Amino acid sequence: MFFSPEGLTLVSVIVFIVHSLGVFNAAHAVMTVRSSQSAIAWGLSLITFPWITLPLYWVLGRREFQGYTEAYRRAYTQYQDLAHHAYDAIVAHRVNLPPKLNPLQQLASGLSDLPFTSGNAVRLLIDGDATYTAMLAAIRSARHYILLQSYIINNDETGQTFQQALIQQAQQGIRIYVIYDEIGSQRLRPAFIRTLRRHGVQITAFKATRGWRNHLQLNFRNHRKILVVDGTLGFVGGLNIGDEYLGRSSRFGPWRDTHTQLQGPAVLCLQLSFLKDWYWATRAIPETHWQAHPAPANQTVLVFPTGSSDPLPSCTLFFGTLIALAQKRLWIASPYFVPDEATLAALKIAALRGVDVRILLPNEADHLLVYLSSFSYYTEMENAGIQLYRYKTGFMHQKVILVDDWVAGVGTVNLDNRSFHLNFEVSTFVLDVSFISQVEIMFENDWTAAVQVDLSEYVRRPFWFRLAVRVARLLAPLQ
Repeated sequence: MFFSPEGLTLVSVIVFIVHSLGVFNAAHAVMTVRSSQSAIAWGLSLITFPWITLPLYWVLGRREFQGYTEAYRRAYTQYQDLAHHAYDAIVAHRVNLPPKLNPLQQLASGLSDLPFTSGNAVRLLIDGDATYTAMLAAIRSARHYILLQSYIINNDETGQTFQQALIQQAQQGIRIYVIYDEIGSQRLRPAFIRTLRRHGVQITAFKATRGWRNHLQLNFRNHRKILVVDGTLGFVGGLNIGDEYLGRSSRFGPWRDTHTQLQGPAVLCLQLSFLKDWYWATRAIPETHWQAHPAPANQTVLVFPTGSSDPLPSCTLFFGTLIALAQKRLWIASPYFVPDEATLAALKIAALRGVDVRILLPNEADHLLVYLSSFSYYTEMENAGIQLYRYKTGFMHQKVILVDDWVAGVGTVNLDNRSFHLNFEVSTFVLDVSFISQVEIMFENDWTAAVQVDLSEYVRRPFWFRLAVRVARLLAPLQ
């Protein structure tokens, strides 16, 4: 449409600019967004509803975290001797996997600079009491330093218990470094942070909006939960720091979660992941130890950090390979089920190959859109033979995968678009018969506390519910 200079009004100019920006940003989304689902969703929305979608895209649209890799390269140059020492300490315990697992080992090598290591001991920690008791005992045993990272730190009784434990150690001269995610920990009061700093604890937000290219973005989260003590004892898993993880939430009641305690060279891998995040946030590297202490259990472990700064979709590729390698059993527990197309296809293919594919989800919702989205997969899962269970005894938050009798994974990764493409995550994969047996028993107990879903029940739901589910599914790439 053509306008004469005299006919142009302020309103028409604004409309023209907004719709032009919508088209321009739609092209940007098509060129830069990693998944075709997200590119289509953003592109159509930006062209059709630019007034609503433009601000959302500027805040939530980017799928690649800018500057993190460059910062890591600067750190490597600045601390080159330390980096070589750290990698030498880890690589000295690299282990080759059995021939049938060569694809997994090659993929891990291609996607991560951290190898499978031997000489580890992994302890399975089930639920909050066991996890917090072990973590607090480790903090109180520290002799040199403590590295603590949590997506959520709440200013409640549990948060204050950890705060006091850290302060007591800081007063004894222990070096303490804490990272929290500013969005996940948005309810954390400044006074809580000031108290830690006043007593000598170094604490920082991850600073996901650092750098001009990330300034407007609120879509990136550091979802990692890591504790490292003296480089000899490490923790990773599903639990943040807060009362709800002990089942004290009036909304959720009992809380089902899983964490792990590590000893051996794998702890140094967790430590390296923490230091990369600390450098991003502060442009400094804490003083740490890099001597591995192999454990008699000699368990094989891979620590696998992933994030939106990875040049390839590492999380999708690795989990897809795990699923493809399953021959008999594939059991997965995740609080959220919004898989991308590649992961969904891999799950369906595994089930059609005769693999016992079971997925454990919570029965209650803590994020409505994600909860509704999971129902949209019912028909596809039923047709492929995937069994879905809903956990009934409180809220289920664990992130666990069990493949046949050869690997069990525990970490921070949810089976959703956010964990696979946006968040900074970390998982541990353990190749050990005794640990796998423990995870199997844990799953068996979880199945008894869950109800297998009649996948056809979705069809019997009211129309308004099914419509809400489809809308949630369409919005899934934007979540």
